[in-house]
Amino acid sequence: MNLCRACSRFLLVAPLVLPLFFMLAACDSLWRKEPEKAPLARVGENYLYLEDVEGLTGAELSPGDSAAFVSNLITTWAVRQLLFSRAQINLPEEKIREFESLVSDYRAELYTRAYKEALVAQMEDTLVGAEDLEEFYESEKDNFRLQEKILQLRFIELPRQFLNREEVTERLKRFREEDLKFLDSVGVQFKKLHFNDSLWVPVSRVIREIKPLTYDNEAEYLKKDHFFELEDSTGVYLSRVVDVMDAGEMAPQSYIEPTIRQVLLNRRKMKYLKSLETDLINEALGQKELEIYEKE
Repeated sequence: MNLCRACSRFLLVAPLVLPLFFMLAACDSLWRKEPEKAPLARVGENYLYLEDVEGLTGAELSPGDSAAFVSNLITTWAVRQLLFSRAQINLPEEKIREFESLVSDYRAELYTRAYKEALVAQMEDTLVGAEDLEEFYESEKDNFRLQEKILQLRFIELPRQFLNREEVTERLKRFREEDLKFLDSVGVQFKKLHFNDSLWVPVSRVIREIKPLTYDNEAEYLKKDHFFELEDSTGVYLSRVVDVMDAGEMAPQSYIEPTIRQVLLNRRKMKYLKSLETDLINEALGQKELEIYEKE
């Protein structure tokens, strides 16, 4: 009799219970958790996971070397965690407060610097015109004195066994349009070449490129309107010096133009960031996000 009553009660509630049971089972399949990360080591509440070291082992390592590398990583990580834990317990409180303040300041500095760089990258006014460059040069040129000799020249380095040296020498000296075309056509046979004789080049760069030149003998060869030919065990160097400016002279605008351009851009960036900071403060004050309490 009791069994019949129990059966009858189940039959009464079954239409309600069974759908709920299947619904929960379905939800469990829908809400199934992602596989948990595989831990490699634990120190207190901190874990080192396999995914933390997966990108650190090179593909060229053998399985044995890879296992040893991971073992070393685990040891290094564990020692750092344990020392950090001991330091938090044993260091004086004032030292811990000092370090926490430094960490907080450094974190804020990283975020703000990255944000400022992102804002500056979006700055539209990044073109420096010729008038801006010339105006700045004229107003500041007394501050742009050359630190070393600079030159305008063209030069070629030939292999020692090059057969047509005389014609190349003559054409480099004369350097008419047809000569330039010829030199360009055979330039693949040269070891080095530099034909842009309107470009100013520092003497240190010339000495690096033309090996037989030194600071002791450069004055003999690097003279205005002078052609020279030098040779060493590796090659033959032909050069025509067009013009020379000595250290202490006022630098030509074309030589320092990259520097001027960067100075002007930096000034614009500083002006932009200063304006940004002012707008940020005013907006925060207007929206009551910032309050400044004045004290007598």
